[in-house]
Amino acid sequence: MKRKAYLSDLTDKEWGTLKPLIPPAKLGGRPRTANMREVINGIFYVLETGCQWDQLPADFPPKGTVYHYYNTWRKSGVWYEWLAILQQMLPLSRDARTHQAPPFIGQPISIPPQRETFTAQYEQSK
Repeated sequence: MKRKAYLSDLTDKEWGTLKPLIPPAKLGGRPRTANMREVINGIFYVLETGCQWDQLPADFPPKGTVYHYYNTWRKSGVWYEWLAILQQMLPLSRDARTHQAPPFIGQPISIPPQRETFTAQYEQSK
């Protein structure tokens, strides 16, 4: 069953850009079962609406799963890389669709030095 679409959802173009940058699942662990696009959509929903993680609508993956990935990616710096990439795409995607950027897009972003390799990967994939 298809879930309700939210304004905070990634466009196909945004998803196509972020998908290859998602870190692989840990070796030796359980196989990843969460839909990564839906996890990222859930993160954007919480950040854009300002709701509590406990109030994440049930049609997203479980709140614990969404929060776990957000927290892991934020601590490693991957999340900030993605925001910087999406910020570059803003005039072509989110702004044209909603006529305003979410509150977390467009704010200055400093990328931790250890994550600069993701930016290089992204630039090479263009």
